[in-house]
Amino acid sequence: MAEVFVRFANPVVAKDGNVYRAQACGAPNTDGKWEGWIEFLPADGGPAVRSSRETTQPNRKDTAYWATGLTPVYLEGALERALHPLVRPVVPAPQPVFDGPAPHVAPPAVPVPANEAVLDPFSVYTKGETLLRKELHALSAWHLVNIITAYDLSDEPVTVLNRLPGSVLVETIITAVRERASMRPGGWRW
Repeated sequence: MAEVFVRFANPVVAKDGNVYRAQACGAPNTDGKWEGWIEFLPADGGPAVRSSRETTQPNRKDTAYWATGLTPVYLEGALERALHPLVRPVVPAPQPVFDGPAPHVAPPAVPVPANEAVLDPFSVYTKGETLLRKELHALSAWHLVNIITAYDLSDEPVTVLNRLPGSVLVETIITAVRERASMRPGGWRW
């Protein structure tokens, strides 16, 4: 139940010149904490106004202590807030345009000249298959498809390659590079 903690002796004057008597009030809220507000009673007997919640305290004792520390300047500000509350416009929550994400479609591989591919698999293979495998696994599937098409490492059409998982594309590259390396006794230059 609400109670008055402090009735202030000095009147509070609004910007329009109206005079009010102030009192600090409090009450427990639903979670057991206490909230405090200030009520303003017009000296001429008009309708009272109140501020919104000014404080939340853990208990009654702390709310009463808060009320004893209010200054005349604080009360003037609270009266202004009570007379002219901040109105927050109600903005409707944004609504999604779609019911779900777009289906996953791998971008089509763009034919890339060998000298513009993100990685030269033959050059890296000369440093070791393990290194080539590691670098290929770091790439996205569309990069792998571009390497396959740039170096002509598979007869599969691009549309088929685009549907393959990255691990299969890596093995396609490794197998093709290993086969070509074994066919060129003196190595190769690309």
